[in-house]
This record gives sequence, structure tokens and C-alpha cells, in this order.
Amino acid sequence: MSLKILLIDSDPERAQTLADTLAGAGFSDILRVTAGGDLVETVQRLLPDLVIIDMALPDRDALEDIRALTTRAPRPIVMVADEDDPAFVAAAIAAGVCSYNLSGVSHRDIQPIVASAIALFRRYNHVETELAVANALLDERRLIERAKALLMRERKMTEPAAYKWLRRTAMDENRKLAQVAAELLKGEGTDERQD
Repeated sequence: MSLKILLIDSDPERAQTLADTLAGAGFSDILRVTAGGDLVETVQRLLPDLVIIDMALPDRDALEDIRALTTRAPRPIVMVADEDDPAFVAAAIAAGVCSYNLSGVSHRDIQPIVASAIALFRRYNHVETELAVANALLDERRLIERAKALLMRERKMTEPAAYKWLRRTAMDENRKLAQVAAELLKGEGTDERQD
């Protein structure tokens, strides 16, 4: 696989062991940095395809860095730790970690770990995008419904007539229906154009 992997670890020996495991599994583009720097800035500067955070005892500060990364420079994240703490694993996954693993990952296991982390990241991004689109459509629909209600109340239009007015205005002005509805609601129906 030709992936650029950013390996973050505060322990040089542990980082070297994991880097050797990655190299043994066929990953050749491995960038290593020590923990403690600005994770978001580092990722934005180096533009890795995957981030691996290797730490003996994961801490809450690391989770805050991961949350910031997930928001500002999202990447698939694999965490490798010495400790198996179910509560911390759940918190790490909630923060944006795609795969949480215990130290001592073998050459044989690293490729499936990386592949599954990338697949989960892509799936999550796809779901997030679909959710954002659905929410935007729902917001537009609510706006249009409120604008129709305003027209029905203020101008004594029927619902079909109010919708027809909104649609015709949008077409005449070459704008989206939701834009016309938002403007109408903002102006509280000052436009006197009738059906």
C-alpha cells in the first residue's frame, strides 16, 4: 500500500518498533514525530493519509487533540496503547479514533488494522455527508413551510396558492425556493405581489 503514515509517539524505542512493523508490512512512507506538539498543525503541514498514535498510557489530553483533529483536519486515526481500558477505548472511538489496538501488533495484523481504519473513516465521512445533506434539506423544508404559513395567514392564501407563489417567485428571480422563503420570513411578508 502506498500510504503516507504519520506515526506519533513520545518513546523513540516504541516508535521504532512500530515503524519496523509497518515497514515489514509493506508501508514505506512513514513520518515520525514525537508526541506533545500541535497535532492539527502537524497533520495540516505533513498531510498524511493515516495517523497512528502510539502511547503507553493514553490520556485525556490526547483525546482532546484527536477531537480537534477530527474537526479541523480529519484523517483516519489508529491508536496503539499498552492498556486495555474499555471506558477509554469508548472515549477514544467517540473522539474520532477508527481503530484502538494493544501494543505488540504483528506484521501480519497491521495491514488489516490500517485497511479497516481507513474503511471505517470513509464510511463515517460518507454518513456524515449524507446527514448534513438531509439536515439541510429538512431545514429548507421547514423554512418553506413557515413561509407558506405566513402567506396563508397574512395574505389569506390557500396552501397550494402559497406554494405556487413561492415557486413562481423563485423561478422569476432565478433563486432557490428556500432563499425566497427565507427572504419572505425575514421581511415578514412585506412583498405585496399576489397570485
